[in-house]
Amino acid sequence: MADEAINGTPVTDEMIQAWADEAEAGYDVEQLRKRGRPTTGDGPGIVVPVRMDAALLEALNARAEQKHVSRSEAIREAVRAWIQIQ
Repeated sequence: MADEAINGTPVTDEMIQAWADEAEAGYDVEQLRKRGRPTTGDGPGIVVPVRMDAALLEALNARAEQKHVSRSEAIREAVRAWIQIQ
């Protein structure tokens, strides 16, 4: 293997074999479905691209960091307040 690494840890042939053995043994599909991002409301979320100028984005990032929330959560919170729903 040519200098492959995951998070700085070199990938060995033994690691690859262990992953292959795990895959061949099969995965619990229901357990896999429980992975990923949690829902943000009623059902799966829909991505809505929004354009912002640099100053607005910088202010958003600063406020989200101050409140210890993600940028996405800060945007959702602002939209909820604007349309007056919880």
